Amino acid sequence: MIENEPLIRFGAFVAIFTAMAAFELWAPRLERPEMAGALRSRRWLVNVSMVVISSVCLRIIFPAAAVGTAIYAQSQGWGLFPAIGMPVVVAGILAFIVLDFAVWLEHLVSHKWPLLWRIHRMHHSDQGFDLTTALRFHPLEIVLSMIWKAAVIVVLGAPVVAVLVFEIVLNGMAMFNHANARLPLGLDRVLRALVVTPDMHRVHHSVVRRETDSNYGFNLSVWDRLFGTYTDQPEAGHDGMRLGLTDYDGPQTANLGWALVLPFRRAGYRLARGAEAEPPRPGYVPKGSTGK
Repeated sequence: MIENEPLIRFGAFVAIFTAMAAFELWAPRLERPEMAGALRSRRWLVNVSMVVISSVCLRIIFPAAAVGTAIYAQSQGWGLFPAIGMPVVVAGILAFIVLDFAVWLEHLVSHKWPLLWRIHRMHHSDQGFDLTTALRFHPLEIVLSMIWKAAVIVVLGAPVVAVLVFEIVLNGMAMFNHANARLPLGLDRVLRALVVTPDMHRVHHSVVRRETDSNYGFNLSVWDRLFGTYTDQPEAGHDGMRLGLTDYDGPQTANLGWALVLPFRRAGYRLARGAEAEPPRPGYVPKGSTGK
Protein backbone atom coordinates (compact mmCIF):
# COMPACT_ATOMS: atom_id res chain seq x y z
CA MET A 1 0.00 0.00 0.00
CA ILE A 2 2.79 2.44 0.93
CA GLU A 3 4.42 2.01 -2.47
CA ASN A 4 1.26 3.44 -4.04
CA GLU A 5 1.09 6.39 -1.62
CA PRO A 6 0.89 9.13 -4.29
CA LEU A 7 -1.87 7.27 -6.13
CA ILE A 8 -3.77 6.59 -2.90
CA ARG A 9 -3.60 10.23 -1.84
CA PHE A 10 -4.60 11.50 -5.28
CA GLY A 11 -7.52 9.09 -5.44
CA ALA A 12 -8.69 10.15 -1.99
CA PHE A 13 -8.37 13.82 -2.97
CA VAL A 14 -10.45 13.40 -6.13
CA ALA A 15 -13.13 11.40 -4.32
CA ILE A 16 -13.45 13.89 -1.44
CA PHE A 17 -13.33 16.92 -3.72
CA THR A 18 -16.08 15.47 -5.91
CA ALA A 19 -18.23 14.60 -2.89
CA MET A 20 -17.82 18.06 -1.34
CA ALA A 21 -18.55 19.80 -4.65
CA ALA A 22 -21.77 17.80 -4.94
CA PHE A 23 -22.64 18.62 -1.32
CA GLU A 24 -22.17 22.33 -2.00
CA LEU A 25 -24.45 22.18 -5.03
CA TRP A 26 -27.08 20.17 -3.16
CA ALA A 27 -27.16 22.23 0.06
CA PRO A 28 -25.29 25.56 -0.24
CA ARG A 29 -24.82 27.42 3.04
CA LEU A 30 -24.50 30.95 1.65
CA GLU A 31 -25.69 32.50 -1.61
CA ARG A 32 -23.41 35.42 -2.45
CA PRO A 33 -22.03 37.04 -5.63
CA GLU A 34 -18.53 35.75 -4.90
CA MET A 35 -19.94 32.23 -4.63
CA ALA A 36 -21.42 32.24 -8.13
CA GLY A 37 -20.88 33.37 -11.71
CA ALA A 38 -17.68 34.65 -13.29
CA LEU A 39 -16.02 35.58 -10.01
CA ARG A 40 -16.45 32.04 -8.68
CA SER A 41 -14.95 30.65 -11.89
CA ARG A 42 -11.89 32.88 -11.51
CA ARG A 43 -11.59 31.99 -7.83
CA TRP A 44 -11.78 28.28 -8.60
CA LEU A 45 -9.13 28.64 -11.32
CA VAL A 46 -6.75 30.44 -8.96
CA ASN A 47 -7.34 28.10 -6.04
CA VAL A 48 -7.03 24.89 -8.03
CA SER A 49 -3.97 26.24 -9.83
CA MET A 50 -2.42 27.01 -6.47
CA VAL A 51 -2.66 23.42 -5.27
CA VAL A 52 -1.12 22.18 -8.52
CA ILE A 53 1.80 24.62 -8.24
CA SER A 54 2.26 23.80 -4.57
CA SER A 55 2.27 20.05 -5.25
CA VAL A 56 4.92 20.42 -7.95
CA CYS A 57 7.09 22.64 -5.75
CA LEU A 58 6.77 20.24 -2.85
CA ARG A 59 7.81 17.24 -4.91
CA ILE A 60 10.84 19.15 -6.25
CA ILE A 61 11.99 20.69 -2.96
CA PHE A 62 10.84 17.96 -0.57
CA PRO A 63 10.39 14.79 -2.65
CA ALA A 64 10.13 12.46 0.35
CA ALA A 65 7.13 14.36 1.77
CA ALA A 66 5.57 13.20 5.04
CA VAL A 67 5.18 9.51 4.25
CA GLY A 68 8.67 9.27 2.77
CA THR A 69 10.06 10.88 5.89
CA ALA A 70 8.25 8.33 8.06
CA ILE A 71 9.62 5.47 5.95
CA TYR A 72 13.18 6.75 6.25
CA ALA A 73 12.88 7.42 10.00
CA GLN A 74 11.53 3.90 10.48
CA SER A 75 14.41 2.39 8.52
CA GLN A 76 16.88 4.23 10.79
CA GLY A 77 15.04 3.40 13.99
CA TRP A 78 14.64 7.07 14.82
CA GLY A 79 12.08 8.54 17.15
CA LEU A 80 10.59 8.37 20.62
CA PHE A 81 8.05 5.63 19.96
CA PRO A 82 10.54 3.02 18.68
CA ALA A 83 12.97 3.95 21.45
CA ILE A 84 10.47 3.08 24.19
CA GLY A 85 9.05 0.09 22.34
CA MET A 86 5.54 1.49 22.08
CA PRO A 87 3.03 -0.85 20.36
CA VAL A 88 2.39 0.19 16.76
CA VAL A 89 -1.36 0.71 17.21
CA VAL A 90 -0.89 2.97 20.23
CA ALA A 91 1.96 4.80 18.50
CA GLY A 92 -0.23 5.33 15.44
CA ILE A 93 -3.09 6.84 17.45
CA LEU A 94 -0.77 9.10 19.43
CA ALA A 95 1.07 10.15 16.27
CA PHE A 96 -2.21 11.16 14.64
CA ILE A 97 -3.19 13.27 17.67
CA VAL A 98 0.23 14.90 18.05
CA LEU A 99 0.44 15.69 14.33
CA ASP A 100 -3.00 17.29 14.47
CA PHE A 101 -1.89 19.47 17.38
CA ALA A 102 1.30 20.35 15.48
CA VAL A 103 -0.74 21.56 12.50
CA TRP A 104 -3.03 23.56 14.81
CA LEU A 105 0.01 25.14 16.47
CA GLU A 106 1.58 25.95 13.12
CA HIS A 107 -1.63 27.64 12.02
CA LEU A 108 -1.81 29.73 15.19
CA VAL A 109 1.84 30.80 14.84
CA SER A 110 1.26 31.73 11.19
CA HIS A 111 -1.19 34.37 12.45
CA LYS A 112 1.08 35.63 15.24
CA TRP A 113 4.50 35.76 13.56
CA PRO A 114 4.62 38.61 10.99
CA LEU A 115 6.84 36.77 8.50
CA LEU A 116 4.57 33.74 8.43
CA TRP A 117 1.46 35.93 8.31
CA ARG A 118 2.76 37.56 5.12
CA ILE A 119 2.67 34.11 3.52
CA HIS A 120 -0.50 32.81 5.15
CA ARG A 121 -2.61 35.88 4.39
CA MET A 122 -2.91 34.72 0.78
CA HIS A 123 -5.20 31.96 2.06
CA HIS A 124 -7.34 34.53 3.86
CA SER A 125 -7.48 36.90 0.90
CA ASP A 126 -10.06 34.66 -0.79
CA GLN A 127 -13.29 36.67 -0.76
CA GLY A 128 -15.38 33.55 -1.06
CA PHE A 129 -15.49 30.46 1.11
CA ASP A 130 -15.92 27.03 -0.42
CA LEU A 131 -14.00 23.80 -0.74
CA THR A 132 -11.48 25.36 -3.15
CA THR A 133 -10.43 27.77 -0.39
CA ALA A 134 -8.91 24.70 1.28
CA LEU A 135 -6.54 24.47 -1.71
CA ARG A 136 -5.51 28.13 -1.61
CA PHE A 137 -2.20 27.97 0.22
CA HIS A 138 0.97 29.58 -1.06
CA PRO A 139 3.70 27.13 -2.17
CA LEU A 140 6.04 28.63 0.43
CA GLU A 141 3.55 27.79 3.17
CA ILE A 142 3.11 24.24 1.88
CA VAL A 143 6.88 23.64 1.89
CA LEU A 144 7.36 25.16 5.36
CA SER A 145 4.44 23.14 6.69
CA MET A 146 5.93 19.93 5.32
CA ILE A 147 9.29 20.66 6.95
CA TRP A 148 7.52 21.18 10.28
CA LYS A 149 5.49 17.97 9.95
CA ALA A 150 8.59 16.04 8.90
CA ALA A 151 10.42 17.21 12.02
CA VAL A 152 7.54 16.06 14.22
CA ILE A 153 7.39 12.70 12.41
CA VAL A 154 11.12 12.11 12.94
CA VAL A 155 11.03 13.09 16.62
CA LEU A 156 8.08 10.77 17.26
CA GLY A 157 9.14 7.94 14.99
CA ALA A 158 5.54 7.98 13.75
CA PRO A 159 4.33 4.76 12.07
CA VAL A 160 4.18 5.05 8.28
CA VAL A 161 0.53 4.02 7.98
CA ALA A 162 -0.48 6.55 10.64
CA VAL A 163 1.23 9.33 8.70
CA LEU A 164 -0.49 8.30 5.47
CA VAL A 165 -3.88 8.21 7.20
CA PHE A 166 -3.23 11.57 8.83
CA GLU A 167 -2.32 13.24 5.54
CA ILE A 168 -5.46 11.92 3.83
CA VAL A 169 -7.72 12.88 6.75
CA LEU A 170 -6.18 16.35 7.09
CA ASN A 171 -6.63 17.06 3.40
CA GLY A 172 -10.18 15.74 3.39
CA MET A 173 -11.19 17.57 6.56
CA ALA A 174 -9.80 20.84 5.21
CA MET A 175 -12.06 20.52 2.17
CA PHE A 176 -14.99 19.58 4.39
CA ASN A 177 -14.67 22.48 6.82
CA HIS A 178 -14.10 25.00 4.03
CA ALA A 179 -17.15 23.76 2.13
CA ASN A 180 -20.01 26.14 1.43
CA ALA A 181 -22.38 23.44 2.62
CA ARG A 182 -25.31 23.58 5.00
CA LEU A 183 -25.42 21.14 7.90
CA PRO A 184 -28.48 20.84 10.13
CA LEU A 185 -27.79 22.90 13.25
CA GLY A 186 -28.21 19.90 15.53
CA LEU A 187 -25.74 17.84 13.49
CA ASP A 188 -23.29 20.73 13.38
CA ARG A 189 -23.43 21.02 17.16
CA VAL A 190 -22.77 17.30 17.62
CA LEU A 191 -19.96 17.14 15.07
CA ARG A 192 -18.08 20.21 16.29
CA ALA A 193 -17.72 18.61 19.70
CA LEU A 194 -15.09 16.44 18.01
CA VAL A 195 -14.18 17.87 14.60
CA VAL A 196 -14.14 21.25 12.86
CA THR A 197 -17.31 21.94 10.85
CA PRO A 198 -17.81 24.45 8.01
CA ASP A 199 -19.71 26.87 10.27
CA MET A 200 -16.99 26.65 12.90
CA HIS A 201 -14.13 27.30 10.49
CA ARG A 202 -15.97 29.99 8.52
CA VAL A 203 -15.67 32.19 11.62
CA HIS A 204 -11.89 32.03 11.18
CA HIS A 205 -12.24 33.67 7.74
CA SER A 206 -14.13 36.68 9.10
CA VAL A 207 -12.66 40.17 8.56
CA VAL A 208 -13.13 40.80 12.30
CA ARG A 209 -9.72 40.17 13.82
CA ARG A 210 -10.91 38.68 17.11
CA GLU A 211 -12.86 36.13 15.03
CA THR A 212 -10.01 35.53 12.60
CA ASP A 213 -7.72 34.91 15.56
CA SER A 214 -9.82 31.95 16.68
CA ASN A 215 -10.91 28.51 15.45
CA TYR A 216 -7.51 27.54 14.08
CA GLY A 217 -8.27 23.83 13.81
CA PHE A 218 -8.52 21.93 10.54
CA ASN A 219 -9.45 18.56 11.95
CA LEU A 220 -9.96 18.05 15.71
CA SER A 221 -11.84 20.86 17.45
CA VAL A 222 -10.45 20.13 20.91
CA TRP A 223 -7.37 22.34 20.58
CA ASP A 224 -9.29 25.60 20.21
CA ARG A 225 -11.47 24.74 23.18
CA LEU A 226 -8.49 23.65 25.26
CA PHE A 227 -6.38 26.76 24.60
CA GLY A 228 -9.18 29.33 24.68
CA THR A 229 -9.23 30.19 20.96
CA TYR A 230 -12.74 28.91 20.27
CA THR A 231 -15.48 31.21 18.94
CA ASP A 232 -18.91 29.66 18.61
CA GLN A 233 -20.56 32.03 16.13
CA PRO A 234 -19.67 35.25 14.27
CA GLU A 235 -21.12 38.43 15.74
CA ALA A 236 -22.82 39.38 12.46
CA GLY A 237 -24.14 35.85 11.87
CA HIS A 238 -23.06 33.68 8.97
CA ASP A 239 -25.36 35.45 6.53
CA GLY A 240 -24.11 38.90 7.55
CA MET A 241 -20.40 38.33 8.13
CA ARG A 242 -17.77 39.62 5.75
CA LEU A 243 -15.12 37.21 4.52
CA GLY A 244 -11.52 37.79 3.49
CA LEU A 245 -9.23 40.73 4.22
CA THR A 246 -10.40 44.33 4.09
CA ASP A 247 -6.98 45.35 2.77
CA TYR A 248 -7.59 43.18 -0.29
CA ASP A 249 -11.25 43.17 -1.25
CA GLY A 250 -11.12 43.78 -5.00
CA PRO A 251 -11.16 41.49 -8.06
CA GLN A 252 -7.36 41.15 -7.90
CA THR A 253 -7.77 38.44 -5.26
CA ALA A 254 -9.00 36.15 -8.04
CA ASN A 255 -5.79 36.65 -10.03
CA LEU A 256 -3.12 33.94 -9.87
CA GLY A 257 -0.14 36.23 -10.35
CA TRP A 258 -1.37 38.61 -7.67
CA ALA A 259 -1.89 35.74 -5.23
CA LEU A 260 1.59 34.32 -5.79
CA VAL A 261 3.25 37.71 -5.27
CA LEU A 262 1.18 38.69 -2.20
CA PRO A 263 3.67 37.42 0.42
CA PHE A 264 6.28 39.78 -1.01
CA ARG A 265 4.08 42.87 -0.77
CA ARG A 266 4.12 45.18 2.24
CA ALA A 267 2.23 43.63 5.12
CA GLY A 268 -1.09 45.33 5.74
CA TYR A 269 -3.46 45.37 8.66
CA ARG A 270 -7.16 44.89 8.16
CA LEU A 271 -10.09 46.21 10.15
CA ALA A 272 -13.67 45.09 10.18
CA ARG A 273 -16.04 47.56 8.59
CA GLY A 274 -17.51 49.77 11.29
CA ALA A 275 -15.34 48.29 14.03
CA GLU A 276 -13.09 50.25 16.33
CA ALA A 277 -9.42 49.97 15.56
CA GLU A 278 -7.73 47.15 17.40
CA PRO A 279 -4.00 46.99 18.18
CA PRO A 280 -2.19 46.30 14.91
CA ARG A 281 -0.89 42.84 14.11
CA PRO A 282 2.75 42.42 15.21
CA GLY A 283 5.18 43.78 12.64
CA TYR A 284 2.63 46.05 10.96
CA VAL A 285 4.13 49.23 9.50
CA PRO A 286 1.61 51.98 8.67
CA LYS A 287 1.73 53.42 5.18
CA GLY A 288 4.11 56.36 4.98
CA SER A 289 6.16 55.14 7.90
CA THR A 290 9.85 54.31 7.54
CA GLY A 291 9.38 51.42 9.95
CA LYS A 292 12.27 52.68 12.05
